[in-house]
Amino acid sequence: MYPYRQLFDFTQDIFLSMGCPPEDAKLATEVLLEADLRGVDSHGVARLSGYVRLWEAGRINVKPKLTIVHETPSTATVDGDSGLGLVIAPKAMDIAIQKAHQVGTGWVSVRNSNHFGIAGYHAMEALAKDMIGWAMTNASPLVAPTYSTDRMLGTNPIAVAIPTKNQPAFVADLATAAAANGKLEILQRKEKKAPIGWIQTAEGQRTTNAHELKEGGALLPLGSDRTHGSHKGYALASIVDILSAVLSGANYGPWVPPFVSFLSPPDDPVGKGIGHFLGAMRVDAFRPADEFKEHMDNWITTFRNAKVKKGEKAVLIPGDPERETTQKRLKKGIPLLPPVEKDLEMLGKKFGVTF
Repeated sequence: MYPYRQLFDFTQDIFLSMGCPPEDAKLATEVLLEADLRGVDSHGVARLSGYVRLWEAGRINVKPKLTIVHETPSTATVDGDSGLGLVIAPKAMDIAIQKAHQVGTGWVSVRNSNHFGIAGYHAMEALAKDMIGWAMTNASPLVAPTYSTDRMLGTNPIAVAIPTKNQPAFVADLATAAAANGKLEILQRKEKKAPIGWIQTAEGQRTTNAHELKEGGALLPLGSDRTHGSHKGYALASIVDILSAVLSGANYGPWVPPFVSFLSPPDDPVGKGIGHFLGAMRVDAFRPADEFKEHMDNWITTFRNAKVKKGEKAVLIPGDPERETTQKRLKKGIPLLPPVEKDLEMLGKKFGVTF
C-alpha cells in the first residue's frame, strides 16, 4: 500500500521533469491520482509511463496554448494544442462552467488533445457549482461494432455527475464497451483470463484470452452481442465519438491516435488529435437548486431502500463503490501491482526522482 501523498508527490515530480508548468503538473497529477483513489486502477499511475512515452515520441506538448476556435454564449470549440488531456479537459470544463453561469448551460467540444484520464473527474467539477456535469471522450479504436471484426471505436466513456443536498452525489462513469481496455491490461498483469463477452478473436469468435488484442482481436461493445444488446453499446460509443470528434474537428472512428507510443497515428488523419465533449447545466436554470437537491436525496434514498435480492448486501447508487474506495484508500493507502511498481521505479531512475 502506498500513501496518497507519496504517489502524488512522485507523479507531480515526473510531470515537472517532463517540463510541465507547475500548475499543469499539479492538475495532471490530481486527475491521474483521482482514478487510483476511486479504484479505477487502470487509469491512474499505471498509465504514467504511457504519457511519458507519448511525450518522448513528440505526441504530447507539455506547454500547450489552449485556444477557443469557435464559440457562442453557450458553446465553444477548443483546440488543445496537443496538450495532456489530463490538463486540457479540466480547463475546457471550466469554460463550460463559466458559460453555464452566464446563460444556464455550457457545452465544449475539444480537438487536438490526448487521453484525459477518468471521465468522472471532469464531470464532478460541476458539482460544487450546483451544476450537473457531463464528460465524454473518444479513444483508440479497439472496439468492434456489432456484427463486425474491425476495430472502429474506442471504449468511449460517458460520465454524468448530479449534485445532491445531504446524500453523496450521483456519479455515473462508464465505458461504452463491455469492459474498458484498462481492465484487460490489469488481467494481463495478473496473468488471468478475461470473462466471456469482453473480447473477440480476429475472426469474431468469443475468447477469454486477455492478450487477444495483440493478436488482432477486438473489444466488444457494452452488451457483448446482439442478443444481449451490443447494438446499444455500439450506438452509445458512436454518439460519444460524434460529439467528441466530428463536432470538434478531432480524429474519429479508426483514425483516433493510439495511446501506445510504439504505434504511429494514421497517415491520413481526418482531424486533430483526440476529442472530448464536456458540459455543465446549472440546476437553477430548470428549477430551484435546493428543491432539486432535496428531491435527488429522496430519489437516492428511495432506490437505496429498494428490496435487496438474496445474496447481496445493498442496492448500489452510481458512485457508491468509488466513494467507498476513496475513503478506504485515503486511510490505508493505494495498492499497486508489482509490474506497476517496477514501471514507476524505472521512471524514477529515468528522471532522477526517488520512488
